[in-house]
Amino acid sequence: TEPVAIFELADRFGVEDMRYAPKGANFVASLLYYFGILTHGGITPFGELILRIPNLVIRKLYAESIREMLLPEGKDSDTARLATQALYRHGDLQPLCEFIERKYFKVFSNRDYAHSNELTIKTAFLTLLFNDNLYIMESEAEIERGHTDLTMIVRPDMRQYQVLDILIEFKFVSLKEAGLDGKALREMDTQMLQALPTVQEKQREAEEGLARYRARLKAKFGDALRLRSFGVVAVGFERLVFWESE
Repeated sequence: TEPVAIFELADRFGVEDMRYAPKGANFVASLLYYFGILTHGGITPFGELILRIPNLVIRKLYAESIREMLLPEGKDSDTARLATQALYRHGDLQPLCEFIERKYFKVFSNRDYAHSNELTIKTAFLTLLFNDNLYIMESEAEIERGHTDLTMIVRPDMRQYQVLDILIEFKFVSLKEAGLDGKALREMDTQMLQALPTVQEKQREAEEGLARYRARLKAKFGDALRLRSFGVVAVGFERLVFWESE
């Protein structure tokens, strides 16, 4: 998983903060840093603090920590599990996208928008989809000279089971770029949402990336690959536009 860049570390993690503070990227990354799950990785050219995941073993803890923070209730965890199974088993992304819209997006506040991008959305999906028993999980994995947002390749020892290889390309449209506020987006029907020029532009970008990555994955893994590929465009923390790419 790629490093996280934040402007400063949060330093308040009392009971009230854990319950009510906006849990944006800065809050979550700071908490994971103090837990030792993220380590200091330098400074960006823009003066931001870089926090990295130190090794692959910790990656699972990273995903689980965020998921447990955002989904404290057992019933939500069960719903999330069923939604991810729909994707693993049947190539159906809709239950997972609906779950993220209903549950995850409610956690993020308006103040989180300033530093939001594809990474924020990808992290939300990764925390739910992470499954190193079935998959080799790759985020921003290099495929020859290209990069994918999230690639889930079935482990060689799990090929005997009927689970799918998954490729997802994420794009993000801010409220400012969409020219709409959160209320308008929530009330907009799906067809109007998909027709927004900024959404269509991101869909085209995602399709171009998916076509390249799909070809490279097929060249690398051959006939064993049972690949299903998807594009996801998040419009703020309000709505998701998603589709399967052929």
